[in-house]
Formats: sequence, C-alpha cells, structure tokens
Amino acid sequence: MADSKLLVPELSEAETMGDETARFEELLLQASKELQQAQTTRSASTQIQPQAGFCIKTNSSEGKVFINICHSPSIPPPADVTEDELLQMLEEDQAGFRIPMSLGEPHAELDAKGQGCTAYDVAVNSDFYWRMQNSDFLRELVVTIAREGLEDKYGLQLNPEWRMLKNRTFMGSISQQNIRSQQRPRIQELGNLCAPSSQPAEEGPERPHLNLWLEAPDLLLGEIDLPKLDGALGLSLEIGENRLVMGDPQQLYHLDIYIPLRINSEESKAAFHRKRKQLMVAMPLLSVPS
Repeated sequence: MADSKLLVPELSEAETMGDETARFEELLLQASKELQQAQTTRSASTQIQPQAGFCIKTNSSEGKVFINICHSPSIPPPADVTEDELLQMLEEDQAGFRIPMSLGEPHAELDAKGQGCTAYDVAVNSDFYWRMQNSDFLRELVVTIAREGLEDKYGLQLNPEWRMLKNRTFMGSISQQNIRSQQRPRIQELGNLCAPSSQPAEEGPERPHLNLWLEAPDLLLGEIDLPKLDGALGLSLEIGENRLVMGDPQQLYHLDIYIPLRINSEESKAAFHRKRKQLMVAMPLLSVPS
C-alpha cells in the first residue's frame, strides 16, 4: 500500500496536483453539484451549436456579466428524478446528482447602453431545459450550478444575486462548442466490493459515497463525498495496486474497497476540495483494463 503522503491537505481552490494529468485539474475545477465538462485530450469530440434559452444578468469585480443558458440535444440529460427526490438528495448533502453542462469560453459584448460586459454560454440537455422551464426550483438550481462552475473554471467571483432578462434570450451571439462524442464509461458504486471486514454504518464509522469512472483507458478518477468534514487535516489515504483505504481521525468515515484494476499507487494523487467537501483521487493504471 502507498502511504498517505499522496494526500494534499487543503485545497480551498482547485489546482493541479504536481505533474498529474490536466484531466485531474478539470476534475478539481468542475462544480460538485453538479457539473461535468465534456472535454478531454484523449476522447473524440463533436461540435454542437447550442440553441438560445434565457439570459441572466449578474456582476463580478470586473463589471457586468451575462450568462446565456442554452440547450442542445447532444448534451446528455441528468438522472430522471422527481423534484421531491432531488430536494431530499440536496437536503441530505448527497452529491450523486449531476446536471451535465458545457461551459463556453467568455466573450466580450456590449450591453443595451453600449457599455462593455462579458458573456458566457452554458448549455444543458434540451429535454431537461424544457422541463426546467416549468419549474422555478430547477431553473434556480441550474443557474446556481452554472455560476459555480464558471467561478471554478475561470477563477471568478460572481455575485449570487441575479435577474433574468425579459426582452432577450441571449447576450451577444452563441458560439459553437466542443463536447465529448462518447460519455466516459462509469463504474458502478463499489458497494459490493467492500472488504469483508467493513462494519455496517450503525456499528462504526460511516462508509462515504464513492464515485469512480475511467476518464481514459489508463486513468481512473474518483470522488469521495465527505460532507461532515471541513478539511483534510488528519485524513489518511492508502492506495495499493487494487485497494483503496481511507479514514479520518474523528472516525466519522471509513472506506476500504477492492478495485479490480491495476493501479499505479506511486503516481496516484489526491486532494480535498473544501468547497465541495469531496476528496478527489486520480489513479493512473498500470495496464489497460480489458
């Protein structure tokens, strides 16, 4: 097992871990609640032309900011859950719900008064967009996730107060965007792969929610949800060739799982994202899984 020195204690802002792949940096930059940007250097991409939806106005220290909420059928939809189910998930601090979005590059525009401003295009699935149009709750959730995603990706500090424009559906022009042609293959939550010695939650530390996926044939990424922790101080993380063990000094959480892949433990990296209260783990693989 690799020792816990691979764990970097505090990441209040997303940042690269050493010489690790840029895709891990993207993982740290994406919003937790959501957001997964369809960009990778190893996956084929396709170009889409998002359709206008609605436009919101907010601001940053640099001036006015407009966010064009767009839609495209090429963006994958989120999980089909009811609003009541989603609200319960959010109240229980579960980060398993994702709203796939494509975040466009900033573009300079002129507002109605001829003053300079910055606009961003954020695209979601078209079917989900039309569903969102009938729900103030979903609309506010999407705007919040989009705002946080832009903040993380571009290092912004946007005013959480915003208003929707009544007389225009977008600011400037909506540019084409590149998205991943194929969704990265997900590995199911590994509840059935826990070590036999793992204790039930009521008899000891809680087993945190784990999300694993293959970002590329030779890179496994993971998110461990730790909503009860404010930082990584004292967290222990050990990664072996096919095993991951995590614990904390308060014994709030314990995770011990077998992973049916050959992991390069020496090159594995981890970081704690304080805003999302998640432990991010990047695990290069020693061989390509069949």
